Amino acid sequence: MLKYLSISGECVTQKVIEKSRFITTSKHVENEEEAKAFVERVAAKYGDATHNCYAYICDSLGNFLRFSDDGEPQGTAGMPILEAVKNKKLVQTAVVVTRYFGGIKLGAGGLVRAYSGCVAENLDAANKVLYEECAESLYIVDYSGVDTALRYFSECGADVINAEYLNEVIFTVAVKKSEEQKFNSELINRLNGRVKIKKEKEYFFPFKI
Repeated sequence: MLKYLSISGECVTQKVIEKSRFITTSKHVENEEEAKAFVERVAAKYGDATHNCYAYICDSLGNFLRFSDDGEPQGTAGMPILEAVKNKKLVQTAVVVTRYFGGIKLGAGGLVRAYSGCVAENLDAANKVLYEECAESLYIVDYSGVDTALRYFSECGADVINAEYLNEVIFTVAVKKSEEQKFNSELINRLNGRVKIKKEKEYFFPFKI
């Protein structure tokens, strides 16, 4: 596994369909414990709602998944929510769709379309991130090279995790592992060799897309 797609943070959208109000809340989750806590929090927030249906895929391989219709006719809510998440090729993602019934029955087909459509719109609005193997390193430069280094980090889409301004400036930067060698070589070239690089660790990192 070299990379996988997820969302960043939490996204809330709303839509009214045949007088029923649908509130869709999505969030990145790292495991089932986080997914369950998220579902419980949203359900408690909208405790007066008619339904709080949900689905989540809480592992990076897309194998560990759960869903619930929460009182809606079987197969009309939880599964459509899950399928909408899968259609976006997202993992480590949990979604709760809250419904306040407006008095007009939608029928099984209408419910499926409503739940799947609300989730699709919500996930389109959510911030997407690509989890990919990264190399985190310390880049130590003198003050004369700070602007050049920062411009280069920005151009390359590298993620500056921290900057410590001491006698020299120490940048903690995450770059895609596949681009690490090229990234370092070009930075050394731009700074005319006036940079010290100390490799720290490797892990999966959410790069913005």
